[in-house]
Amino acid sequence: MKKRVIVWTSIFTSILTAVATVFGFFLTNKLMYMKKKEDDFIYNREITSKRLDEVWFNAVNKLERWIPSKNGYSLKAIFIEPLQTKNYVIICHGVTENKINSLRFVRMFERLGFNCVVYDHRRHGDSGGKTTSFGYYEKMDLQAIVEAVRERAGEKAVIGIHGESMGAATTLLYAGSIIDDADFYISDCAFSDFEDQVYHLLTQTTPLRSSLAIRFANLFLKWRDGYTLNLVSPIDVVDKIEKPVLFIHSMEDDFILPKMTEDLYEKKKGPKMLKLFDVGAHAKSFNENSKEYEEVVSDFLKQYSLLGEK
Repeated sequence: MKKRVIVWTSIFTSILTAVATVFGFFLTNKLMYMKKKEDDFIYNREITSKRLDEVWFNAVNKLERWIPSKNGYSLKAIFIEPLQTKNYVIICHGVTENKINSLRFVRMFERLGFNCVVYDHRRHGDSGGKTTSFGYYEKMDLQAIVEAVRERAGEKAVIGIHGESMGAATTLLYAGSIIDDADFYISDCAFSDFEDQVYHLLTQTTPLRSSLAIRFANLFLKWRDGYTLNLVSPIDVVDKIEKPVLFIHSMEDDFILPKMTEDLYEKKKGPKMLKLFDVGAHAKSFNENSKEYEEVVSDFLKQYSLLGEK
């Protein structure tokens, strides 16, 4: 009898371990290798929606560059320079997108007196990198981009960083945990804590209602990609950012809840502004409110004397 109990206990433990391993790999695969949109789809979508003027893009003065990351791969960037100015805004796209999606912001910043740099995050577009880490490794990539822009523009240039969704989280993580050396930051629909964000998505898309899934994710992410979800937490570092931050979100966003941006705004010390749009799903604030969006950005730059020279 005792031997039978030991055998059944061993079988049960083996099955439980196997199930946990399969679940851990499944969950971390969904994060590390999140399905991206096809590059052609993004390009055609932006042209069809008239957010990208193909004639303008082909004619505008631009420079394509490969920028080495300290993470061991190269990042594809485009310096878009329609103006005779040393002032730049670096634009960080969201997960599953690429640098083409960032181009919709370039004309706005041109009107405000800035050249722009768009680039592909790791594992997106033309850039290297095997996994997506939602800001953990991306913040170090952003550091390489900022250094390249500073080298081209000079120490006296005004440099801003605009991020959307994962790009916004990356922006805040960079400024709060690496170096706060840009002149301003715009955070559009960032998550405040990635562990909370993953749990929110699990409860919205699966029957799971337990934090046990998060523990499995952390265990396997640490093993497979060298970090845990709690290390991707802009709310933990946003109070270390001294430069001005404009926080933007749409109240209709049910993917990353606007409360996350409100929490980030509250935690941020010093110069800051908050704009919550009534209309717009996730990462659609600009698409649905383009005129007002530009006015908000302009007011923010004017308030802190950062408006570029046209």
